[in-house]
Amino acid sequence: MIYCGIDWAERTHDVALVNDAGALVAKRHITDDAAGYKLLLELLAEHGDTEENPIPVAIETSRGLLVAVLRTGKRKVFAINPLAAARYRDRHSVSRKKSDPGDALVLANILRTDMHAHRPLPGDSDLGRAIAVLARAQQDALWNRQQIANQLRSLLREYYPAALEAFATWTNGLCRPEARELLKAAPTPSRAARLTRTQLQAALKRAGRKRGIEVEADRVREVFRAEWAHQPPLVENALGKQMLALLIQLEAACTAADQLAEAVEEAFPQHSDAEILLSFPGLGVQLAARILAEIGDDHSRFADARGLKAYAGSSPITRASGKKSSITRRWVKNDRLNHAGYLWAFASLRASVGANAHYRRRREHGDWHAAAQRNLFNRMIGQLYHCLQHRQLFHEHTAFPTELAAAA
Repeated sequence: MIYCGIDWAERTHDVALVNDAGALVAKRHITDDAAGYKLLLELLAEHGDTEENPIPVAIETSRGLLVAVLRTGKRKVFAINPLAAARYRDRHSVSRKKSDPGDALVLANILRTDMHAHRPLPGDSDLGRAIAVLARAQQDALWNRQQIANQLRSLLREYYPAALEAFATWTNGLCRPEARELLKAAPTPSRAARLTRTQLQAALKRAGRKRGIEVEADRVREVFRAEWAHQPPLVENALGKQMLALLIQLEAACTAADQLAEAVEEAFPQHSDAEILLSFPGLGVQLAARILAEIGDDHSRFADARGLKAYAGSSPITRASGKKSSITRRWVKNDRLNHAGYLWAFASLRASVGANAHYRRRREHGDWHAAAQRNLFNRMIGQLYHCLQHRQLFHEHTAFPTELAAAA
């Protein structure tokens, strides 16, 4: 059998092929373009690569056009963690020498000796992978929006506390269109105090507000015209210009998050697993899409529910040595799935009586809030694995029989 290792780089790649005995059969230096990909496929075909029996490939990334080309058909592509590859390198040489062709040879030998210890990339459908792209991009856009909003809030505290007071009653605060429109109309507190009732109402209308315009305009006008401390005029104007620059970034981040959310809402319901995911309490379209993006739709990816729980970081890990033993939470995990799981568990407290009772029972047993949330997520993601494997919808009385009886 032949094994292939590819040392991936930005513009060129090094390829190495080894046989069962570990001997180097072929090596090649290819470019990162269509010609290089064609040369790679021809090299694999020369050494016995067929559609029914493709040569497995090890590479240090799971993304990019090269990986997309390799994943066509039944080929198994193994994304080896660079840290793991570095440890394997020490098995072949203790001098700590390193080269790109040598790394390709190390990757090929990883498959030759330990292919059973590594997972190939899951065979997700094209729709599932498209949803993963959109859900992750939407999550990144939300994180970026919140980061810029925090910077803007910190800046407003330095010279414009009246704005923070005026927007405090609105959900999402500075990310609201009304808040952004008012800040554009009055970038400094001095200009805000001179805004008339008509100008405030016009700004709220431009932001898309339909109801309570007169009441909100009067409330904001009273806040702006109250007595506040001020920076010197020149400093205040300079801070106002800095605020407008941040406001442009915030508007772009809000627009990107909204557009990506619409794209997710359009694509996710088309997936065959959408109905099962949405049947779980606490999961809406956006959060369910994030869960699907991380676990994929290849139902053979995880051998059992324990593997999925470990991947999500919800199950504890035991460290034992001699007479010492400790049980702690996992640090190596899928951070995106773990973050989505925390939101899922928190939202399910109101949507499910059984989930709320399970959380309360864990708190009574001494768990902190985060530990109880993690325990609830661990249980619910195990139930999700069962439902996906057996194509069943979530059922409250089946999922939490004991907790429901205790709650009653």
